[in-house]
Amino acid sequence: MSWLEALILGLVQGLTEFLPVSSSGHLAIGRELLGVEASGDLVFEVAVHAATVLSTIVVFRKEILKLFQGLFKFKMNDETDYVLKILVSMIPVFVVGMFFKDYVEDLFQSMMVVGLALIVTAMLLFFSDFASKKAQAGNPARNGISFWQALVVGLGQACAVIPGLSRSGTTISTGLICGVKREVMAQFSFLMVLIPILGEAFLDVVGGDMAASTIGTLPLVVGFLAAFVSGLFACKVMIALVRRARLCWFALYCAIVGALVLIFA
Repeated sequence: MSWLEALILGLVQGLTEFLPVSSSGHLAIGRELLGVEASGDLVFEVAVHAATVLSTIVVFRKEILKLFQGLFKFKMNDETDYVLKILVSMIPVFVVGMFFKDYVEDLFQSMMVVGLALIVTAMLLFFSDFASKKAQAGNPARNGISFWQALVVGLGQACAVIPGLSRSGTTISTGLICGVKREVMAQFSFLMVLIPILGEAFLDVVGGDMAASTIGTLPLVVGFLAAFVSGLFACKVMIALVRRARLCWFALYCAIVGALVLIFA
């Protein structure tokens, strides 16, 4: 992979990570269009995902600081409750990462999987637009989301390790279908991914996967920076879109792209 290809793929990752259109699916499509061979590891994907996580931290820095301040008061307050629900949401993706990582890596080699998953994403987004109307009356749970809703959203995130199945689209749609309000899901969806992605990046570094990667240092750095800068922009845009806009337009886009992938795959 050249630095220019890494730049393009990093921009693709940053712009699509927060939009409900599947960044992993678009990375696979981008690689196919650029003629970049998929490596046997996921180091580049982890690096650019870590970059978008860093952009999330920058955008939500005030909210994250508030959560830490409340958590270290060592009592059950709104911040502690919120952090506990984020931890609950991480359980399913932790199980997938521990026991199914090799299987997930194999899925990144199939464009057919990407196409089918994009169509599933489209159906989820389309259905959630109608289901979200039920959540507008309010959620009696603390912080607007209950523990069981956090777990269900976490199951959605675990399924979204499939390339083409949008993580933000799946978690937001799952939350809306369960009755969580749009503004609550806009923040929860982005904060719940912080620890899993950073943890994966940390394990790659200490486990030697980063050093053993077939991708050079320069492409990794360029891809990381491109994903971080474009991710800052996309994160702010997506927050506004989830709160105000209908998701069916993204559903239409995913359906068209998914169909094209299946036709040409």
